Amino acid sequence: MKLTDQIVLDLYHRMQVIRQTEEELARCHQRGLIHGACHTYVGQEAIASGVCAHLTNQDSVFSTHRGHGHALAKGLTPLALIAELFGREAGCSKGRGGSMHLFSPEIGLMGTSGIVGPCILQACGGGYSAKLKRNGAVAVAFFGDGAVNNGAFHEGLNMASIWKLPVLFVCENNQFATEVPFAYASGNPSVGSRGAAYGIPGYELDGNDVLEVYRAAGQAVERARRGEGPTLLECKTYRTRPHAEGMGDFTYRTKEEVDQWKNKCPLVRLRSESVSIDPSEFDAIDHEVKELVQQSRKEAEQSREPSSDTAQIHVWSESNPKPVAKASSGTSTRSVSYSQATLEALSEEMASNPDIFVMGEGIGVRGGNFLTTKGLYALHGPERLCDTPICERGFVGLACGAAMTGTRPVVDFMFADFVLDGYGEIINQIAKMQYMSSGRLRMPVVLRGCIGIGHSAATHHSGSYYGILAQVPGLKVAVPSMASDAKGLLKRALRGNDPVVFLEHRELLQSKEDIPDGDYEIEFGQARVVRDGKNLTVVAIARMVHLVLSLCDKLEQQGISVELIDPRTVLPLDTETILQSVRKTGRLLIVDEAPAACGVAAEIAARVADAGFDELDAPIRRLCGAFCPTPYSPSLESQVVPSAEMVEHAIRDLIEE
Repeated sequence: MKLTDQIVLDLYHRMQVIRQTEEELARCHQRGLIHGACHTYVGQEAIASGVCAHLTNQDSVFSTHRGHGHALAKGLTPLALIAELFGREAGCSKGRGGSMHLFSPEIGLMGTSGIVGPCILQACGGGYSAKLKRNGAVAVAFFGDGAVNNGAFHEGLNMASIWKLPVLFVCENNQFATEVPFAYASGNPSVGSRGAAYGIPGYELDGNDVLEVYRAAGQAVERARRGEGPTLLECKTYRTRPHAEGMGDFTYRTKEEVDQWKNKCPLVRLRSESVSIDPSEFDAIDHEVKELVQQSRKEAEQSREPSSDTAQIHVWSESNPKPVAKASSGTSTRSVSYSQATLEALSEEMASNPDIFVMGEGIGVRGGNFLTTKGLYALHGPERLCDTPICERGFVGLACGAAMTGTRPVVDFMFADFVLDGYGEIINQIAKMQYMSSGRLRMPVVLRGCIGIGHSAATHHSGSYYGILAQVPGLKVAVPSMASDAKGLLKRALRGNDPVVFLEHRELLQSKEDIPDGDYEIEFGQARVVRDGKNLTVVAIARMVHLVLSLCDKLEQQGISVELIDPRTVLPLDTETILQSVRKTGRLLIVDEAPAACGVAAEIAARVADAGFDELDAPIRRLCGAFCPTPYSPSLESQVVPSAEMVEHAIRDLIEE
């Protein structure tokens, strides 16, 4: 790769923009213009500049909390960066992110994260999107030495290797993870050598030599574009300012050590080694950048603060397509099982939308543990029906990056208990991405898995967790009980632009219902009145809907008319339909298999008490599962979940109050 004088000057310009912007931000932090943390990139400029020089706007960069340099090298303006740290509307995240959350998808800057490791997995997702779309794009993950001791590093490099993803992993080894020395924290002091363990090329580079980084990154990017897979680069460098501005710096390292590294400044080094270039050309760049940064800081100070009425927008997408409604009641129907209904929904959508792909363990040729993908592998092949290693955090993080870069992943967890290994990626990344990017990134991820107690599955295969997930802004959580609802809601999830957790009770998979022919969707946040009644309202979730329904005829014959409501989705929750019923019946019982503490039943009760207290003729009652892990033995299992007898008793007691 031939290095011309112009390339050298361009690299110097990138580094100088980073250096001067960061030094200005440090001064602004001292002036109190920056409200939160400020993690500068001073000393590491050669790495971002050398790598990003090879990227286009189509290529994606995923970064970490020390991401200013990556953002600027990728093409973000100093104004957009400085204004973001000032919390202003002109900021790249419109004041929502600050130092650690920088978004500019228009130039391929897909976001920086305050959590260590997710960028590695998201870059795998960017690479997977490029592989599906065959567009020649490359994804780059920048991360520090601390991340290589995190599980995301292992899971990400392994996935990228086995699927030959076009990803460049760039470890910026600046010797310290916050204040913990890398020499202490890692049993293997060489990050670059770890590439061999995953079957990918790995190199150790002088991270203060921008020309060495430029050459190695260029080869890695070209290799990725040719479809030959990922590369790991370890760039050994040093940050010469504190971990974050305002923090003490010499409790874990010495001033002498910092001074030694300052003498290895990558900008000074490039100037001194570029003997064919007149020094005045470098001086001109210095002056030009100084004026740019000073003007950017002035404009950032003058930028407006975000309007307070925008604080709660972009939690969910504002660009969801209009749902296709169910056909009229006169339309022909057919009896279909719950599992067949969801399979139809997935099959139809995969046939019409090539951006949809499924990831999970055993979902390929086998068709999934619960036959959720039966027959689809033969139609769509291994890229769209991707069997994964057992690395839930890894492929959930990949799904996030894939959605950010234009594809529509479906993650099949088999059992919802396995969702827990990916919770950090779901809650801190997937759920927050649309909000933090001010709606510029969509997050059409469907996360599905089986829930519920039964068949002596014991405590690691019986969880539900929708109560926890319903507390997370940005997610949508569906828990359908009927086949027709399962199909309509899954269709809606697969066509929408929001992340959906789709939970299917395993004891309902073979239950049948007449479902309408033709295409239809069901909007989230619309409950179903399963049965009309006048004496008492029962809100039931998942399998409990069927349990209550099995009692209704008997109770009706005895003069107790039950109105049964299935919320269908617990986030968003349709409170109004429940309130309308309570206004008619005056009584409310909530039946839920999950424990009562801080659960969905408690939320429903609280909402009705707040908005419908005057309509109640008796206290709100809850009948929920026991507050304990799920046991194995049938005699024990039966005691931790509501039974038909318990439900009937609760209904009779409430009628008598």
